[in-house]
Order: sequence, then structure tokens, then C-alpha cells
Amino acid sequence: MNLLMLISVAWIALKVNLLRSILTMLGIIIGVAAVIIMLALGSGARYEVDQQIKNLGGNVFIVMSRPRFMGGAQQASGGQSLTEMDALAIATQIPQVTVAAPTVQSSGQVIYGNMNWAPSILGVDNNIYQAQSWSIAEGRTFTDSELSSAGRVAVIGQTVKRELFGASDALGQTIRINKVPVTIIGVLNGKGQNTQGNDQDDLVFMPIDTVRKRISGITLSSPKAVRSIIVQVADERDMRLVEQEMDALLRQRLRTTANDQPFRIRNLSEMVETRAQTMQIFNGLLAAVASVSLLVGGIGIMNIMLVSVTERTREIGLRMAVGAKPADIMRQFLIEAVLLCALGGALGLSLAMAVTWSVEHFLGYTAIIQPEVVVMSIGFSALIGVFFGYYPAKKAARLQPIEALRYE
Repeated sequence: MNLLMLISVAWIALKVNLLRSILTMLGIIIGVAAVIIMLALGSGARYEVDQQIKNLGGNVFIVMSRPRFMGGAQQASGGQSLTEMDALAIATQIPQVTVAAPTVQSSGQVIYGNMNWAPSILGVDNNIYQAQSWSIAEGRTFTDSELSSAGRVAVIGQTVKRELFGASDALGQTIRINKVPVTIIGVLNGKGQNTQGNDQDDLVFMPIDTVRKRISGITLSSPKAVRSIIVQVADERDMRLVEQEMDALLRQRLRTTANDQPFRIRNLSEMVETRAQTMQIFNGLLAAVASVSLLVGGIGIMNIMLVSVTERTREIGLRMAVGAKPADIMRQFLIEAVLLCALGGALGLSLAMAVTWSVEHFLGYTAIIQPEVVVMSIGFSALIGVFFGYYPAKKAARLQPIEALRYE
């Protein structure tokens, strides 16, 4: 009997007991589907993290200002420890830093006609675009004159444009922010949500002095004080070194004591990576639990194949009587087990694809089924067929033709 004939005989045997074959495959179907779904969610999480790091601008620190304290009491309201000069010092005195962008944050109502919205309002300079990988979809960035004279201009995110203008053109329109008339000169390309689910496009960029003098209405401890500095490093291998150098430089400039901490340095890429690793560990544990279904499915297939050998004892005896060798009988039952598992793996893959599609379209999670996972799942399910089908096949091959023909 050649291979094609053995596969044909195995297929007929499975079709004769179709319901039993389907029930036998359930363990493999569920196991393969569960493993693929978990790996797809893990790959999706990895992709989201990569996109988030890309949106952050790669290797990014945020140096956040904290209020200064004197004698245990906080200094004047709104006092910030960091200034624009500190950002300039970081950019010029630390060679590994590509850009340092100072920012001032505010809030307020943005009004256009009878529409209003409350986005995040950030006072920035043009370094922000490189520091966080922002790009302009329409219009332009700020001119040097607008930055130095606290110009009443703004660059808005896609969410703000959609909420205030819909499909209309936003460039050149005048909006009011906390009663201050502001002209829109640019619209940012969209970034979507970050890993915390916050909308990154719901913001307004304005010249840093404009926010400080016209929008915030807060008296800062220094006319050049900033809320944070976004620092981009050229090479991720220098992140730890740059963090140490920034800490030493800022402590020297701010004349801080060991117990005073007027700023905080946050490594955004490291935070996102840590979150991704946690998710991958969790998904790995779920995949390991799901793999138990494959083991249970394999045991079920071995049990059914043993029953099949018992039920078909007379058939085995007849095949041997007309010239079938023990190796032919063994290959026949082994191919049945492998075919059963391979079909279960294919159906499990189909189920996994349907579930991941539903997860992406209805729940909003990213799930990526990689080609190597597909090959691995089908191959692994076939391997289970070989492993758990070997003993029943060997038992069938050891039957004596005369005893098999006499079997009732």
C-alpha cells in the first residue's frame, strides 16, 4: 500500500465515524486555537509597544519639575524648579542628547463659533516635533518671531480639528482659548491612543511664552520656568549614562542637596518595555495553560485509536490475510492519528483566526498571527498525532491474522 492509498483508507475510516472523529478532535481544536490566540495577542502587544516607543520619539526621557521647598515649606504658588536654560544646558553639555524640548502645560476651553472643546494645551518650541516624532499634516510650525514675541498662534491635533471643524479647513481660522484669540497655523498628523488609552491627538501646541504669559495666568517663580523637559537620546545604549549625567548636571545647576529632589527623570521607553514584558509573561502563562488542552486532546486521540483498533480487529486480520504486512497496518493507523490531529490543527487555526478578527474589530485589541506560528501549530498538532498514535498503531501491527479473524 502506497502513501496515497493509506491516506485514502484513513480518510474513509474517519468519515465512517464522523461524529466520533469530530468529538475526538475537539481537544486539539481548542488547544491549538487557544495557543495561537494567546501568541497573537502577545505579538499584538509587542507591536503596540513598538508603535508607542516610535510615537514617543524612540529613546526619550521626561524630566519633570517639582516645586522647591525652603525650610519644609513650599515656595511661591506655581513655582517650578526647571527652566528653558536647563533644557539648553542638557542639549549642549551632554553629547549623547539629540534634542531637549522644554514644555509648559495648561488647560482651558477652546471655542470656535458655537463649538467648544477642552484639550491639553502645551507651550512648546519647535524642538518638540523632533523630540516626540510629531509631524505636520497641514500648515507649518512656529517662526522665531512668534516664539520670541509670544505670538497668538497654535498647532492643533487631529481630535481638536475633528471636534471643532469637522471636515472643514482649520488653517487660518481664529479660535479663542481662555478668551484669547488664537490663529491656527498648523495641524498635526495623528498618533492615536497610547498604551494607557489616552488620546495623543487631543492637544494644542502654542509658543511656550504664549501659554506662560497669556493662557496660564499663573505667576511662575522664574520668567523662563517650565513644567517638563522632553529629552531624546541618539542611542538607546547610552540611556543609563545620559540619565546619570542629566541628574548630575541639573543638581549642579539647581544647587540641590542630597535630600532635595526638585525634579524627576522618567524613562518612557523603559516604562513601556516593562509593561510589555509583564503582558508577555501573562500571555505566556495563558499559552502554557492552553497547551494543556493539546495534551488532553492527544490522550483522547490515543484512547479513540485504541477503541478503533479493537473495533476493527477483524478488518486488520483480513488485510493481513490478503498480504498486508505489519508495517502497512502500523502506517495505516499512524496516518489516521496524524490526519485526525492535522485536521484538528487546521480547524483550530480557523477558529483562532475568527476569534482574533473579532477581538480586533469589536474589542479594539491588536492581535497578529505570525506565519511561523501557523506552521508551528499545524506541525505540533501532527506531532501529537505521531506521539499518541504510535502505541495504538503498534498494537494493531502486532495482531496475529488468525486470532484477528476469529475475534468477535
